[in-house]
Amino acid sequence: MTIKGVETGGIGKPVLRKEDHRLVTGRGRYTLDVDLPGQAHAVIVRSPHAHARLLSVDTAAAGAAPGVLAVLTGADMTPDGIGLIPCYSAIAGLVDLPLNNSDGSDKRTTPLPLLATDKVRFVGDPVAAVIAETAAAAADSAELVAVEYEPLAAVTATPRALVAGAPLVWDDAPGNQCVDAGFGDEAATEAAFAGADHVASLNTWVQRVTGVMMETRSALCDYDAASERFTFYCGGDNSVRLKRDLANVFGVDENRFRVIVEDVGGNYGTRNWTYPEYGIVCWASRKLGRPVKWVSTRSEAFLSDYQGRDLSVDAALALNRDGEILGLRCSLLGNIGAYTVSFVPLNKTSELLTGVYHIPAAHIRGRATLSNTSPTAPYRSAGRPEAMYIIERLMDRAARDFGFDPVELRRRNLVGEDAMPYGTALGLKYDSGEFERAMDKALELGDWTGFPARREEARARGRLRGIGLANYIEITSGFPVERTEIDVDPEGRVEVVIGTTSSGQGHETSFAQCVAEWLGVPFESVRMITGDTDIVKEGGGSHSARSMRMAGIVMGAATDAIIEKGKRIAGHLLEAAVTDIAFSDGVFRIEGTDRSLGIFEIAAAARDRDDLPEDLRGAFGAEHQELMQVPGFPYGAQVCEIEIDPDTGALEVIAYAAVDDVGRAVNPLILHGQTHGGAVQGAGQALLEHAFYDAETGQMLAASMMDYAMPRADDFPSFATHIMEVPSPTNRLGVRGGGEGGATPALGVVVNAIVDALAEYGVDHMEMPATPERIWRAIKEGAA
Repeated sequence: MTIKGVETGGIGKPVLRKEDHRLVTGRGRYTLDVDLPGQAHAVIVRSPHAHARLLSVDTAAAGAAPGVLAVLTGADMTPDGIGLIPCYSAIAGLVDLPLNNSDGSDKRTTPLPLLATDKVRFVGDPVAAVIAETAAAAADSAELVAVEYEPLAAVTATPRALVAGAPLVWDDAPGNQCVDAGFGDEAATEAAFAGADHVASLNTWVQRVTGVMMETRSALCDYDAASERFTFYCGGDNSVRLKRDLANVFGVDENRFRVIVEDVGGNYGTRNWTYPEYGIVCWASRKLGRPVKWVSTRSEAFLSDYQGRDLSVDAALALNRDGEILGLRCSLLGNIGAYTVSFVPLNKTSELLTGVYHIPAAHIRGRATLSNTSPTAPYRSAGRPEAMYIIERLMDRAARDFGFDPVELRRRNLVGEDAMPYGTALGLKYDSGEFERAMDKALELGDWTGFPARREEARARGRLRGIGLANYIEITSGFPVERTEIDVDPEGRVEVVIGTTSSGQGHETSFAQCVAEWLGVPFESVRMITGDTDIVKEGGGSHSARSMRMAGIVMGAATDAIIEKGKRIAGHLLEAAVTDIAFSDGVFRIEGTDRSLGIFEIAAAARDRDDLPEDLRGAFGAEHQELMQVPGFPYGAQVCEIEIDPDTGALEVIAYAAVDDVGRAVNPLILHGQTHGGAVQGAGQALLEHAFYDAETGQMLAASMMDYAMPRADDFPSFATHIMEVPSPTNRLGVRGGGEGGATPALGVVVNAIVDALAEYGVDHMEMPATPERIWRAIKEGAA
């Protein structure tokens, strides 16, 4: 579809997303839209206790209820050959620095069953599944499942979980600790602190949040007894991993599963995992011989979706009298909930804590604890917002405590462009970057120099005004394998099969822009095929800002192979040496002549001509799969300006500026939008969001839209955003990644602005979420 005045193709152009017309006109296809003939419906019976022994599960009344087809419990799993969901926490990182116990012992991981068998370990833990003819009948009958529990003491608060005598989530996990790792040089760091003139410290907690997706999780499975094959529908991130995980649960060859992922109604990490409900519908479908569907309610989602963040922090920064950083030390305690799903957030926080600054010595202790809460897993920019929050709050505290200008303190310690590639004290190697230029651009966009006048104007109106700055860097790694298959059809189409699945990032548009430019074909002719494992053989999904960087590498290699094959075909057809054939703008031409063939003519010849060599006949395409273990490093800076009513604590975000160096902007329009969304997600956590658990009962008290505060469009001004493009030397596109930048510095920049506004009241830190009540109390305490 061509829209007047809008670019339609090519790398670097602000092309409107081609998928949006389909989605906004009601032609999207989400899991909830898929219905199969004869499908039954599943409802999950969940634990009302945070921690309890499971004494008995009586399904007799529920099983006899009208319309009920089956009731499944944990006791049925072993007789039916149902195994555990694979634990990715046990797999060493292929790109990131290793997160291993400092004493050399293994990390502690837990089983992840479809249904509880011995104990329940958080409110919402699945206990049984009722399958009935209708969703209403299943829901009614689920109320009849009689479960006898022996309630046990629970622990939810992160620091309490490791305290001696705390309730054990797993009896064979002493002290609830899963990992105790070290990063950096402890001796050098202690020496740096011993020689410091100034030490700034920070003790804080990055609170727990949850995804609140537009479309709640759902799943549908259709088991075919004749072929012994499962067809599974789900709105997720990585259909290939889902296929492998489910095959492991059932102990069958992975080709017995076909996983289909179509449109995804919100994700950012929340639905990247193989959840128990997915295995349950497959199990029920095989048992009943008919399709089975499950759709999460919003209440279930708050309880059982994997959550994010939840990190306890004790950090310190050592400086000399001139403001040069000498060392950084930090103790991190990550709360991973009742089951070990992932250590990625703790890993990435630990390895990135030095940020964009030259810090000669650093040591990080990273620990993870179990608790009676829903598991945590990577959530947008996993670990990077936490790391930037810590270092950027430390920078502001050091400036305020010791009389430095916050901008100049940062400038004095930034890693210079001439230091690249730069090895950090924690073991990462930044490939390139112009950190000072990014910061200066953010200061310009945010009109930093004009702020004092605006502060005085606000003061005259009885308002408190504050401004904050935060720099950031992140690492884009994720699953390191990606694959593509590209086929040029003689009828004028190019089909691209790719393993990474979009959950709103605009892949149908930006990926097509790359292929269209490389092959010289119309943008509208490129069609992306994703999510169906009968077509997609391999891929890593969309997370960690990996998609464009890794897809660009494999798609680029495949188009190169197509062009080389096309030159050979053109050489035969035009009776010329391959070395004399040039390719540009979709045309193969004998150099210096007007004799040429278009790429679709070459595709037709490959299909139809029988006088070509055997290896040049047939489909005109190529495939490429690659293991990519070199990460990318997007970076940038943000400036936030806020205003507070001192009488009520009410806060308004007045201005927000963001600069992101993505390496190369394939589609700037999409990237600006991702920055907007990411900044709102991060600011939403800083100001509003909190997946709050009662410390005594383990009940989640923010388990509805009435209680869980979400950011809204009218909470924010128009954003001032700028895209820098310093190409990364690690891939052909020069891409660093662009999906996480908005969120990564947002916690730090918002809290820095709040503390700046409240400084006259003696406030030197503000815990998140910075609600009006919390701000009001800080003002009253300061005034007193």
